[in-house]
Amino acid sequence: MEKATATSTSCPSTPRWNIDRPFLTGRFHQETKGTSRLADTKGFSMDLSSHGLERPIGYYNAAVQELIVIDDLLSAMVGIEGRYISIRRVRGKEDHISFQVDASMDLAIQELAKRMFPLCESYLLIDQFVESRSQFKNGLVNHAFAAALKALLVDYQAMVAQLEHQFRLGRLSIQGLWFYCQPMMGSMQALSIVIQKASANNFTGSSVLNLLQSQAKAMAGDNAVRSLLEKMTQCASNAYLSILERWVYEGVIDDPYGEFFIAENKSLQKESLTQDYDAKYWRQRYSLKEGIPSFLANIAGTILTTGKYLNVMRECGHNVQVPASENYKLTIFGSNHHYLECIKAAYDFASGELLNLIKEKYDLMGKLRSIKHYLLLDQGDFLVHFMDIARDELTKKFDEISVEKLQSLLDLALRTTAAAVDPCHEDLTCCVERSSLLKRLSTLKDLEVRTVSDGNALAEPLNITGLETFSLSYKVEWPLSIVISRKALAKYQLIFRFLFRCKHVDRQLCGAWQVHQGVRALNMRGTAISRSSLICRSMLKFINSLLHYLTFEVLEPNWHVMHNRLQTAKSIDEVIQYHDLFLDKCLRECLLLLPELLKKVERLQSLCLQYAAATQWLISSSISIPKLEEHSKSSRPSRMLTMTTENASVTDSILKFEREFNAELQSLGPILSNSSQAEPYLTHLAQWILGDGHDQ
Repeated sequence: MEKATATSTSCPSTPRWNIDRPFLTGRFHQETKGTSRLADTKGFSMDLSSHGLERPIGYYNAAVQELIVIDDLLSAMVGIEGRYISIRRVRGKEDHISFQVDASMDLAIQELAKRMFPLCESYLLIDQFVESRSQFKNGLVNHAFAAALKALLVDYQAMVAQLEHQFRLGRLSIQGLWFYCQPMMGSMQALSIVIQKASANNFTGSSVLNLLQSQAKAMAGDNAVRSLLEKMTQCASNAYLSILERWVYEGVIDDPYGEFFIAENKSLQKESLTQDYDAKYWRQRYSLKEGIPSFLANIAGTILTTGKYLNVMRECGHNVQVPASENYKLTIFGSNHHYLECIKAAYDFASGELLNLIKEKYDLMGKLRSIKHYLLLDQGDFLVHFMDIARDELTKKFDEISVEKLQSLLDLALRTTAAAVDPCHEDLTCCVERSSLLKRLSTLKDLEVRTVSDGNALAEPLNITGLETFSLSYKVEWPLSIVISRKALAKYQLIFRFLFRCKHVDRQLCGAWQVHQGVRALNMRGTAISRSSLICRSMLKFINSLLHYLTFEVLEPNWHVMHNRLQTAKSIDEVIQYHDLFLDKCLRECLLLLPELLKKVERLQSLCLQYAAATQWLISSSISIPKLEEHSKSSRPSRMLTMTTENASVTDSILKFEREFNAELQSLGPILSNSSQAEPYLTHLAQWILGDGHDQ
């Protein structure tokens, strides 16, 4: 059993007069008279009537002793000391109470009287618990439990009054008193055990409910006691279930004393979902605490989720109308588990309403399709135009780029292409990262990025430009930010940066290929330019195969799987789960979680860009050179020497590009082969890039 944690909620204080004037609380029954204060200094309170004020009871005969003891017992049963029965209490231990009798009492009567003492002690403990736990700071559950106990004590006191009436009529013997008190004995003792445990551990809230339930189960053999404990559990849980009812029907935590098992972290705001990569709003704004009531333990997660859904709709200004009916009242707690059906019905309602709200009113699928068009380059005509008009700005160093200028160029590209008909295109924005793609991946600790053996493999390259750091972002408003959070957008951006780099390399190689095609009419067979043309084709084949794999083998199939799952999702949590699975799978299959492979691909892309940049010089240097085999047939030796020197330089450059590109490309084979056992999709990638088993 967990101890209740102290709540930071400020509670009203108990008025001082309720403590200074004990006659208003009933504790005067247990107070000793002035002469007992001397005894208190020794640690005990003594019977005041034994100081010569009364004769010892042994002075009387047995019949008279019995009458005196019955009178004292009736007083002791409501916590009042008699003439020959005294209360003994240990200082500092208010729950340690015992009754004592005059030693001169007849032994038979003593034994009968002592049988009654557990009932008297239980009454004192219960009465004391009722007074102490009725204070504000003890919480609603303790208030309700104390109220139920107080009602029980009223019935108990009525029974004592009836016994006293019978005694006054001369119809009650000590054996009769014992007979009439036996039915209450077990119940009062069981309650006193619960009270002692609750007081010793200072239980509040769900801890009290769990204690009552466990004690009820432990008393399964005594039907009367078990029924009483179950009734007490029912009474004490009503206040708790009223808090639960507001949460699952309104999404509001009305918990003035911090007893509810759901905690609210008000420092987490919904705006963090669009600003902070590590935003914990959805998972930690509302969370489960310790000390969940045992009868709600199996459904605590559903309760938490139900209130979260209702809270989202309320913050959207959506009027939530939960079906109102007596059958939906959670304040009815019983063994038929009707409250579980109510909670399940509330969850189904809240889940369906929120899902419908996000899908229909806020058009979740439309937003996801729009993000796919722009960040996954599903419709890339705007990007082609943008790369043309923003080429000069993107070739600058990342710290020299004007983001405002890029944004205006992007807006121009969007307005002048097919993207203009998309109502969501205005949500697209430009951003320039501060680090390369590999460096950015290494900083995201939540991604399962495979480590590399070379510590310098992820070193930041020098003089990175906007072409390596440019990215797009997307404005997402509440409540769609629950699904498309900052973390999800960051994953989209990682994929976009990789695709953008591939597109840039492809465009540069296409420009180099066009240069080759411009001199195709000339007879260049056997020259350096012919060799260069072959290299250009190999590079184009590599980059086009990579782009085909990324788009048609990874992004499109995974998108359709996610789309179909979202159509059948039953809750917003399932939507979040399917969306995150889609992004994580795309990141993994796009090689972004495999830095060793990604480093190889980036090295190949760099070679392609270097070659494309050098193509103009290679062509212009080779265009007037005769065939390589015919240098010896030239009739002008001095011109031949110059041409041979130039041709040798061009040929060396071409051969160098070819050697480095083929070496890097071939080195991919073993890496893909070794990794394909754990990642089967790499086998398919090898077929596309290396041509193994696939007819390009």
